[in-house]
Amino acid sequence: MTESMINVMLVDDHDVVRQGVRTYLDLQPDIAVVAEAASGEQALERIAEHAPDVVLMDLIMPGGMDGVETTRRLKAISPRTQVIVLTSYHEDEHIFSAIRAGALSYLLKSIKAPQLAEAIRKAANGEATLDAQVAARIVQEVHGSRLDDLNPFTELTDREMEVLRLIAQGLQNADIAEELTITIKTVRAHASNILAKLHLQDRTQAAVYAWREGIVRRDNTEDG
Repeated sequence: MTESMINVMLVDDHDVVRQGVRTYLDLQPDIAVVAEAASGEQALERIAEHAPDVVLMDLIMPGGMDGVETTRRLKAISPRTQVIVLTSYHEDEHIFSAIRAGALSYLLKSIKAPQLAEAIRKAANGEATLDAQVAARIVQEVHGSRLDDLNPFTELTDREMEVLRLIAQGLQNADIAEELTITIKTVRAHASNILAKLHLQDRTQAAVYAWREGIVRRDNTEDG
């Protein structure tokens, strides 16, 4: 292994996916798979030990930590490590949440093996690679093409609307969990989805949005 080798860690809960990716990457003269993890928790345990240049990150994994939260914590531990999301999901809430968490690239698992290897090389140099569908959504977001016709009553699920109303009323996650009889983890997940779907940065913006759009007042009126 030379100094020019790109050290990679694979994070995916499916053994067959990790084995398939590793088999191809092991054939590359400039890429070395130095670690694997089947969960976010395992990834964080191994990141400090191996300090890989690039991590291939699945988004949906069992346990208490998904790929977005793992990416966020991983970047805090090893800022120099670049994260490539490798997933089957291309919905807005996954794309924007992952990028906000610190992912550099976002690829779908339908990618060809040579393209994946090239994306790893680019990531090691700080260059992003985006799936075509993902890139199109990001361009639309930048140009604000959906902002004028964004309708929270169709964008959000009923449960997400309930959470948004309670956020706007000033309730914290623990209070919302108690009010809706759900876990705090579930509240956090709903809040993350709300921010992604409405293209908002934080809870304060979400609260302002809810009041501005009449979501809270409308709810109060319905309740009498």
